[in-house]
Amino acid sequence: MKKLTVAVLMLGCLSGEALAHEAGEFFMRAGTATVRPTEGSDNVLGMGGFSVSNNTQLGLTFDYMVTDNIGIELLAATPFRHKVGLGATGDLATVKQLPPTLMAQWYFGDAKSKARPYIGAGINYTTFFDTDFNQTGKDAGLTDLSVKDSWGAAGQVGLDYMVNDDWLLNMSVWYMDIDTEVKFKAGGEQQNINTRIDPWVFMFSAGYRF
Repeated sequence: MKKLTVAVLMLGCLSGEALAHEAGEFFMRAGTATVRPTEGSDNVLGMGGFSVSNNTQLGLTFDYMVTDNIGIELLAATPFRHKVGLGATGDLATVKQLPPTLMAQWYFGDAKSKARPYIGAGINYTTFFDTDFNQTGKDAGLTDLSVKDSWGAAGQVGLDYMVNDDWLLNMSVWYMDIDTEVKFKAGGEQQNINTRIDPWVFMFSAGYRF
């Protein structure tokens, strides 16, 4: 795999000028997106805050260059699946989420540059679904789990490297402000837990210009 990557990069260096970041260009990236929550929450039943597991899924970005330096990007992905629990009990539930995110970006350099670092800022909407307690949670008397959808700010840094006129390699890091409310019943008593997920998202992908 390493030899293949080196060969692709060498071919890119031998090719002519690549112009995939000109005004009016549209391109798509696809690769792995890993969500790493920096979670925190209110105290849950006297056992501390929630823990939320990492998860990796297929990440997709769709980009349009407004000018040679300004882009608009939409992030999409297959549903992320997180295990949620407490230190004293282990995993209690599974939650799925989708975090579509719209970004405005600034690309450094010019359209002829093979390497285009960029920064972005925008807004994230995260919707949660398929929330359910596992057997451990059910045995503890927990029921009626729900997680409120979230709106928040997002930021990113990234780098595109043009392999040729149509193909590129990308790496990017995102930070998303995701604050939600987790609701459930413990022994029939309603619990409302303010929860901060605020993940870092690491994406490695290949892109194609249309």
